[in-house]
Amino acid sequence: MTRRVGLLIVGILFPCLVAFSEEPPERGEALKALRQAVDFFRSEVGYKGSYVYRVSSDLKFREGEGKTNRTTGWIQPPGTPFVGEVLVNAYRACGESFLLDAAREVAEALHETQLESGGWRDSIEMENGEKLYRYRLGDASPSVKNESTLDDNKTQACVRFLMRLDEVTEFSDVALKDTIDYAITKLIANQFPNGAWPQQFQDPPKAADFPVIKASYPETWSRTFPKVNYKTFYTLNDGTISDTLSVMLEAYRIYGDSKYLDSAKRAGDFFILAQMPDPQPAWAQQYNAEMHPVWARKFEPPAITGGESQTAILSLMQLYRVSGDSKYLEPVPKAVRYLKQSEREDGQLARFYELHTNRPLYFTKKYDLTYDDSDTPTHYSFVVSSKADRLEKSYQKLKDTPREKLNGTYKFPTHSMSGKVAAAAGDAIKSLDERGAWVTKGSMKNFDGVTRVIESKTFGSRVSDLAAFLAASKSQTGE
Repeated sequence: MTRRVGLLIVGILFPCLVAFSEEPPERGEALKALRQAVDFFRSEVGYKGSYVYRVSSDLKFREGEGKTNRTTGWIQPPGTPFVGEVLVNAYRACGESFLLDAAREVAEALHETQLESGGWRDSIEMENGEKLYRYRLGDASPSVKNESTLDDNKTQACVRFLMRLDEVTEFSDVALKDTIDYAITKLIANQFPNGAWPQQFQDPPKAADFPVIKASYPETWSRTFPKVNYKTFYTLNDGTISDTLSVMLEAYRIYGDSKYLDSAKRAGDFFILAQMPDPQPAWAQQYNAEMHPVWARKFEPPAITGGESQTAILSLMQLYRVSGDSKYLEPVPKAVRYLKQSEREDGQLARFYELHTNRPLYFTKKYDLTYDDSDTPTHYSFVVSSKADRLEKSYQKLKDTPREKLNGTYKFPTHSMSGKVAAAAGDAIKSLDERGAWVTKGSMKNFDGVTRVIESKTFGSRVSDLAAFLAASKSQTGE
């Protein structure tokens, strides 16, 4: 027997011995660490409830996707709404009031920076923001920016966090509910007649300009970038429609109003319409009003997508779990078979497949369209992992589950004590510095010379570990 196999067997037979190699922390020690970390992150890393991706360990430099000032917050996760949801979930787990106070401050930041159009942009400005953005509560000029964005889960993450905070506070905050109602009303108003959403929105679409028709192949398409404005296209890219559909299902779970489920169903109807005909029965990243795959950015051609097609399938199955309507499952088998047949030799999927021929498409670093993946830019995933086997198994399980046993609503985790939970909490406590910061090795995208950073993502993981331990120790003692 090799040493590796022997160690494996020891780990299987004696998991507690391995997991409890160190004494688990005291509950009071974990609570103290959690409070110190939240206080530091709230006062030194955040600004009036707004947060960014990371700051340098000396707090001199801050960034989201771009450089930020001290008073600027970032919206795309893991920015402001991500931190807010971490705090809400931690409060839900262990019930400590300082977590709720910090989450409420995030909600106030989003309340103050909600755009007149209903959502949020890439970033928010907590001081004199009305000079840049048409905030709903401000007195800004009509000429400043007012486009809400659904790209990269920005507005959707804000609404989801706010709804979950509303839920845990038992719907007692009038201003919070007003922010949520305004945002979702605008989302529904900006849903196209066929159920899709654009990447960005400001004014509701004119129904006559957007006929409800099935997707089809264009007769021809340009192989050079035409420099089009893609913001009002029907957009699957980066989860735009899928994330918004999920928000509507979450609103339906929390508030029980059928209008939210109806909106989610309309989005599902769009996915059915947008499934391309044979020989490529999957989805494109974006469509124009004629329901043809079209260009977006210079590296996003008209094509069938291996990435967002998988997200579309997940959304259809999620919608089926909630609605029980089998029409949302009907597109799945054919799409999964297509994806399996389209896998590359390495088992992965190309991000783009040429219309009709199904040949994988890539770009060179000079952004020339090519069939060769040897010189692709590094800022974008032109190859994505294939989840086709897992999607097929999930579909079969759903199909075999009686409708009365379907449950598509989000289930919050329960916490019980284990060696893994105790070890994660112990590590979170030990890695906290004297200020209350979790500092990790890392660089910053927009600043040279930084080697140690404080990241929102790390904060979220460590806070979750400590909250899970506190919840488990509380249930263990029967408190």
